[in-house]
Amino acid sequence: MSLLLTRRRAAAAVLTTALLVPLAACGNDDSGTDKAKDSGSSAKPSDSASGAPAADLTVLAASSLTDVFKKAGAAYETENPGTKVTFSFAGSQELAAQVKQGAPADALVTADTKTMDGLSAETGTPTVIAKNRLVIAVGEGNPEKVENLKDLSDTKLKVVLAAPEVPVGRYSQQILDAQKIEVKPVSQEPNVRAVLSKVELGEADAGLVYKTDAETAPDKVDAIDIPDAANAVASYPAATLKGSKHSEAAAAFVAWLSTPAAQKILQGAGFQQP
Repeated sequence: MSLLLTRRRAAAAVLTTALLVPLAACGNDDSGTDKAKDSGSSAKPSDSASGAPAADLTVLAASSLTDVFKKAGAAYETENPGTKVTFSFAGSQELAAQVKQGAPADALVTADTKTMDGLSAETGTPTVIAKNRLVIAVGEGNPEKVENLKDLSDTKLKVVLAAPEVPVGRYSQQILDAQKIEVKPVSQEPNVRAVLSKVELGEADAGLVYKTDAETAPDKVDAIDIPDAANAVASYPAATLKGSKHSEAAAAFVAWLSTPAAQKILQGAGFQQP
């Protein structure tokens, strides 16, 4: 009887072990699934060569970058499947106000370092990605025969400038003050594209804009170069925003703007090397 009892107890032990093994395995599977969910909750997987996580990025950018950044954004999305880049364009001073008000965004690119420096508490370390210069924009064919900066002081000429708080407005005043030229603009616009539009529509005879902006409307305006010695150089710094919910993906985009691929697009649009 004792031998039979021993055999029954051994069989029961084997059966219990057999039942517990699959239960333990199920427990491990559940734990692994939870960890996988947790690790994937902050970012989407990426097929990009850089290995940066895919994300829907919002980038605040200066108005003068409107055309070139649309091309750059499309190129970045192609290189980084699963990532979508949405741009919000405005004057740099408007972008700064949005950042200070907590607008949801991931990166910022301004048309001057002064505006970016004023946002150091809200941004990561900025990197200059491009430079630009100013030109005198006039109507196609230059009907008023504007030749240089001095001509802008003619009170019979309708000149439009950007407002002084706008980077291109500051650069414009800097240029005019250095040459001791007094200009009384018929209007002061909130961004460079508004200045260009006034000239395009014939509402102004001339205006000071970035060279790259004038090149976006070759059939509507002519550009009169300003000598380098009398010109101003605009720098475009880019930085991540500390309030971004996609900090790693935002940093990858900002870094990409300095790569050969991005620089080729920027310089193809007339921007200068940083």
